[in-house]
Amino acid sequence: MTDEPRRERFVARYLDPASRLGEVLFGLIMVLGVTLTAGLSVAEGSAGVRQLLQAALGCNIAWGIIDGIMYVMNCMTARAEKARLIEAIQRAPDTGTALDIVRDEIEPRFETLTGAQDREALCRSILAYLAQGEAPRTAVTKDDLYGAVACFWLVFVSCLPVALPFLIFAEPSRALRISNALLIGMLFITGQKWAQYAHTNRLIAGLVMVALGLALVGVAILLGG
Repeated sequence: MTDEPRRERFVARYLDPASRLGEVLFGLIMVLGVTLTAGLSVAEGSAGVRQLLQAALGCNIAWGIIDGIMYVMNCMTARAEKARLIEAIQRAPDTGTALDIVRDEIEPRFETLTGAQDREALCRSILAYLAQGEAPRTAVTKDDLYGAVACFWLVFVSCLPVALPFLIFAEPSRALRISNALLIGMLFITGQKWAQYAHTNRLIAGLVMVALGLALVGVAILLGG
């Protein structure tokens, strides 16, 4: 079994499809914005290309670390919310009050998926379970850290294809243009992938992502790039 399927399963275990595509999109947008900004003032020749490469890799390393930390914080927040729900149910003065707490938490999430009777049965079942449950600890877990690694991996890897021109070409402006072209193509592919999960038109979704990238390029040109 190859390493690539293992990495895919590792990422999929901790990040849902929307989160995975979001991480890739953020990585692409970050490297586009940073390299365009850096391209306004880099030196000529190979020194300038190295500066662009360092900017591309550096920004996504930094953003990957930030995103990983945010993932851990979100996981801790989710557990804290569950702990507060369990504590509120167990402190409720009577069953009716506890059931109202569950309804307020559950019904908005399932209103479009279930009927009133089914929701009521579900709320009572959840109440019976949580009333005897133990509030989860909010401390950082091993899975939190693995999820953070998955976030970092996606953000960092997303910038590698668009960084390749900075390893091949010696002229900064040419390398930057080719990098931008690759990035626009990757934005289109990301938009199409997103459309599969959003059940929307793939072509339109891809073009929307491309429009976002082109808008950033246009801003850079207006600023003198």
